[in-house]
Amino acid sequence: MHLLLLLSVFVIATCGLIYELVAGTLASYLLGDSVTQFSTIIGAYLFSMGIGAFFSRYFTRNLLSWFIQLEILVGFVGGVSSCLLFMLFDQVASFRLILYLLVGITGTLVGLEIPLLMNILKNRMEFQDLVSKVFTFDYIGALLASIIFPLMLVPQLGLMRTSFFFGILNVAVAMVVLVKFRKEVKWARYLTFQSVIVILLLTAGFAYADRLMHMAESLAFNEQVIFSKSSPYQRIVLTRNKDDLRLYLNGNLQFSARDEYRYHEALVHPPMMCHQQPANVLILGGGDGLAAREVLKYPSVRQVTLVDLDPAVTELFTGNKMLEKLNQGSLRHPKLKVENEDAFQWLRHQNKTFDVVIIDFPDPSSYSVGKLYTNTFYRLLRGVLTTESTVVVQCTSPFVAPQSFWCINTTLQQSGYATLPYHCYVPSFGEWGYIMASPGNVADKGLPLPQHLRSFSREAFAQMSFFAEDMRAVNLPVNKLNNQALVHFFEKEWAVYQ
Repeated sequence: MHLLLLLSVFVIATCGLIYELVAGTLASYLLGDSVTQFSTIIGAYLFSMGIGAFFSRYFTRNLLSWFIQLEILVGFVGGVSSCLLFMLFDQVASFRLILYLLVGITGTLVGLEIPLLMNILKNRMEFQDLVSKVFTFDYIGALLASIIFPLMLVPQLGLMRTSFFFGILNVAVAMVVLVKFRKEVKWARYLTFQSVIVILLLTAGFAYADRLMHMAESLAFNEQVIFSKSSPYQRIVLTRNKDDLRLYLNGNLQFSARDEYRYHEALVHPPMMCHQQPANVLILGGGDGLAAREVLKYPSVRQVTLVDLDPAVTELFTGNKMLEKLNQGSLRHPKLKVENEDAFQWLRHQNKTFDVVIIDFPDPSSYSVGKLYTNTFYRLLRGVLTTESTVVVQCTSPFVAPQSFWCINTTLQQSGYATLPYHCYVPSFGEWGYIMASPGNVADKGLPLPQHLRSFSREAFAQMSFFAEDMRAVNLPVNKLNNQALVHFFEKEWAVYQ
């Protein structure tokens, strides 16, 4: 008996941590700022476990029956949590309240389980042996969960299927204990009926998870979802509305096919025309291949290196005909080489220099992205530049987030760069900002622009460099790894528009 119950501890610990990780990951996908979301989710979950442990003192009789009941409840609540949260995200005003309520219920139920098991086993094992074995199985289960969640579960199953799967595991534990100790269990018939119903519901949810996810994303985006996938790094959603394709990463719009050319022409052509003969070009981010499309219009370019963290993005924009038409097959071009690595780490091991560097990272809405806008990163970038090299950084909206925009400018200047800020109107985003930078000077070298550009010209660029008073900010700190001031500015400024 005690071996079976100790194995139950292992499963309970694995399932409990998985529910916690699912909640934290889902919150970071939907709400941004992964550090804050994981910190508050973990804190709320552990606090709730403490509440559960406290109330375990009131369970003094029918312990096996209560243990089985708890397993069924944990399986049901934990199993349906991600589905429920995805469905409700854009439908309710108090989403955070529902998120933390589910985390609190799950944590309280999990916090009850281990004390109940220890009370069940205390008359069958020596106390010292009991504590040692229970916590050994508990910690091993937690270790297993922390390893398989990012490496296997999210890439292979996705968040919704992962929740349903571990809910099924929890209920399966209840059913095994119920069958094994049926004579000792009160309410056996009721618990059997309950466990069968719950496991059938969870199995149905697991089987139809893709449809449920599609339904949830259709509600959230109000557009036809034609592709969606959870990678180890982000949730990727592609939508279509008539002739418009849109890419969303973690719910944030990355481009609209109707006007992305305005964004990418403004991103690429200014730094290219500020170099006399750009031959080697580095693109950091830009896994959609749209910036690369613009770079490859220059005959002087001999090689383009594109570094994007997520292979799921580069594979999507390489293997989909609609998307390849949009980027004109740039990711398959013989001059282009794709490196699926973290840009921060990739730069540490480079000794090659580049004429132009195009930095097209997502907005600094979290600390994991904010590190790519720090003085540490920009100093690291100096290692692949010459005094003639030109860099451009996409820098969010100078109208919506002027403090964020000019904080990046200050950080570049304090890192030893001469800078030239400019902006462009993109209908899908509004006014959008960029900053050109160079270890030397930033000036138009007269390089001829490609023919048939749709919006960018030298005449237009003269206007892009002018900033009205409502797009200015002064006296801003340098964005450093140990303060991430930029992330705080970004969150505060964009919160007004969400």
